[in-house]
Amino acid sequence: MPQPSLSSPAVPSTPSEPTATCDVAIVGAGVTGMTIACALKDSGLRVISIDAAEREAAAARTQVYALTLLTGQIFDGIGVWERILPKICTFKQIHLSDRGRLGVQFQTGDLGTEQLGYVAEHSVLLSALHEFADDRCSQLTWICPAQVQGVEYDSEGVNLHVEADGRSRTIRARVLLAADGKHSRIRGLAGIGTRGWKYWQSCITTKVRPQKGHGNIAYERFWPSGPFAILPLPGNRCNVVWTAPHAEAKALAALDDEQFLVELKKRYGEAMGEIEPIGERFVFPVQLMQSDRYVLPRLALVGDAAHCCHPVGGQGLNLGIRDAAAIAQILQEAHKNGEDLGSLKVLKRYERWRKGENLTILGFTDFLDRLFSNRWLPSVMLRQVGLWGLRHVSPLRRLALRLMTGQLGRHPQLVRR
Repeated sequence: MPQPSLSSPAVPSTPSEPTATCDVAIVGAGVTGMTIACALKDSGLRVISIDAAEREAAAARTQVYALTLLTGQIFDGIGVWERILPKICTFKQIHLSDRGRLGVQFQTGDLGTEQLGYVAEHSVLLSALHEFADDRCSQLTWICPAQVQGVEYDSEGVNLHVEADGRSRTIRARVLLAADGKHSRIRGLAGIGTRGWKYWQSCITTKVRPQKGHGNIAYERFWPSGPFAILPLPGNRCNVVWTAPHAEAKALAALDDEQFLVELKKRYGEAMGEIEPIGERFVFPVQLMQSDRYVLPRLALVGDAAHCCHPVGGQGLNLGIRDAAAIAQILQEAHKNGEDLGSLKVLKRYERWRKGENLTILGFTDFLDRLFSNRWLPSVMLRQVGLWGLRHVSPLRRLALRLMTGQLGRHPQLVRR
């Protein structure tokens, strides 16, 4: 098994501070990284969280996420869910359709649950995790804003050379968790390759307020240019995720408000009456990525640092939350058993757990996008047969719902507490 690269950029000649030691160093204090830190609250492990952004700036980002039932169960098992749930939207129906025509309506009765999922704003999630960490995670030390200048691995641990407040310092850890996003610097320094592709599409995201209530319904409408999702938010707001070919997406985002609203209504429909744009528009390209490996001695990749998928179905962040719960469980079990946290033997348990499950979701979202984002007659016929099956074959509908809500696959122990 390859070792992480021992070479790293030279550490700047700035005033230095003594080495800080910990059991677990987490690079990246976004939602995934903070979930790991909070899940380790009672582990007895010393944790240092390193992030490039200040806490307030990181929490101010405007992303919106669809959360699966399993994500809610994980947050509940950690103990942070009661801080999140009152501030987010619960949806009880999912409407899935092809080009706005009648498709499939998933109901809570299909799963026997009180809800099918949730929609949360980034600021709500990260602020709740920050507050929980301050209140409950005495083992956690923050270093932010900070930049990782280099990483050195050896047989007993890892040294991170970090610059913060104009001073350089070294963090000594038994294991390093990279939760620093799809452009992960830690992954790159370790020489871990990735496989995947960039799609021909970009996503436009924006918020609107409909004239009529959204009814706590989530919509996924497939068009030949790409999926169009409407996610309900508190305060009778909705978040739109509009996928289109790159040039079309850029042109749409550049329209003035009046022209953009005309185009938006063509996809949005009239069920909620008139709609009022209330947020900025953001455009980002879409890609699928799977790292060649999730672990090396002393290193594990988590969340977007390990994988990225198409946003159709809103699975991306949920995979990262499942990764976070899994690696936290693996490390706690190893600690209780007196094992070396950063050994390949221990970290491979995480990779075996999560890599295959993540690949299943990556393949599922890729299949959905390719099947519906075209006018090719065989695809049109196949998706109509598929939608018919989802409407009329209850076991198939339940299976699809269980996959989308995170109920398939291995669940972490904190969900079963």
